[in-house]
Amino acid sequence: MTLNSGVLVSHAAQIVSLAEKNRIPATYTQVEYVDAGGLMFYGVSLVDLSYRAATFVDKILKGAKPAHLPVEQPTKFEFVINLKAAKLTGLTIPPNVLARADRVIR
Repeated sequence: MTLNSGVLVSHAAQIVSLAEKNRIPATYTQVEYVDAGGLMFYGVSLVDLSYRAATFVDKILKGAKPAHLPVEQPTKFEFVINLKAAKLTGLTIPPNVLARADRVIR
């Protein structure tokens, strides 16, 4: 079972709490963990993937054959840092890393 399993995401707050309690800096597979207090997330933008999926659905509904559609790799990634979690684990995030983040939770 991976951290992006629906079962585990529903327990994101507990997982984050255990990492925090044990002062374990963790990078998560879904942004929900960072929103629940986790340290950081770097991964595929689910919003962008949803738009790409909608484009494929539109093409298929207009008659395109799924077998003829190209396979695509994700192109948009997100980097989210939670400074509260960094402080709790005793980490200092360098300014150049913060500057690269798409979102910083303070």
